[in-house]
Amino acid sequence: MKKYIGCDLGGTNLRAAIIDVESGQVLHHLSEPTLAREGHAAVMDRMAELFLRLIDLSGLPKQEIGGIGIGVPGVLDLDKGETVFLPNLPGTWPNVPLRDTIQNKTGLPTALLNDVRSITFGEWMFGAGKGVDTVAVLAIGTGIGGGLVIDNKLHLGIGGTGGELGHMVINFNGPRCGCGNHGCLEAYASGPAIAAMGMKAVSQGLTTRIGTLCEYDLNRITPELIAQAAHAGDLIAQEIFDLAGFYLGVAASSLCAGIGPRRIIIAGGVANAGDLLFKPMEKTMREKVGVMPVEQVEIVPALLGNDAGVIGTALWARQHYS
Repeated sequence: MKKYIGCDLGGTNLRAAIIDVESGQVLHHLSEPTLAREGHAAVMDRMAELFLRLIDLSGLPKQEIGGIGIGVPGVLDLDKGETVFLPNLPGTWPNVPLRDTIQNKTGLPTALLNDVRSITFGEWMFGAGKGVDTVAVLAIGTGIGGGLVIDNKLHLGIGGTGGELGHMVINFNGPRCGCGNHGCLEAYASGPAIAAMGMKAVSQGLTTRIGTLCEYDLNRITPELIAQAAHAGDLIAQEIFDLAGFYLGVAASSLCAGIGPRRIIIAGGVANAGDLLFKPMEKTMREKVGVMPVEQVEIVPALLGNDAGVIGTALWARQHYS
């Protein structure tokens, strides 16, 4: 049985792994800095070298590698195999022929997929969504990415753009989002949005441990620090997570009405807040859905951690080239 390479193209690091796609096991992995400021041509050279070095490290003959899957943080043209807009990489990579470039440099068939759709695929097959026919994934970090599996199939929509759940509008009079729209979920419940609520509380002089923990340096306020204050009993910090969870619950209620997921999986660094976020999210979701059996919908944390993306992209490559 052939093995497949999965890769996360991150703004900071490139991470590649050889995956046993029958079990989801990570067999070998390597990581190195992306150095994205050097431009897309240099990054693609570095990626190809990383893949070939990984194969050498594994000791596997190259012919036992069935293909490469690359998870990309942004908008893709899946038909052309090109990047369209990668907001977190310098130059944003418009119309870069990533698929064909890597194929030519490595001699291996290559497939692209959005990074959170990759996480979604990995979690569905071998993680928190295993055994369930319909799931939604919300990856909460610097932004909020998303992905859907509907009736046992990864949902891609037009050109792979389906599943941008962080850009569901939950308040059309809301603040501007990084996408240019107003009132997106991401503007309310992403890591920076949660941190901004903590900054506001401290700058307003509210009585909260958040200020003490950051030594009144607002730049040090993060969701992790706010969670630390909340776990210590700080009411303001708890209210911040209650509000973020409320907004997530509003979005979850729309997902329930729209696709009837059996599980909503929360991934990303902010998910480490656990019940601080999950309980208000679940409470709001259950209160705001009356048209389907919402009591059967589970909200669960992701299980695969940093491996979800590389597992998912390897599975995606297998789906294309097995």
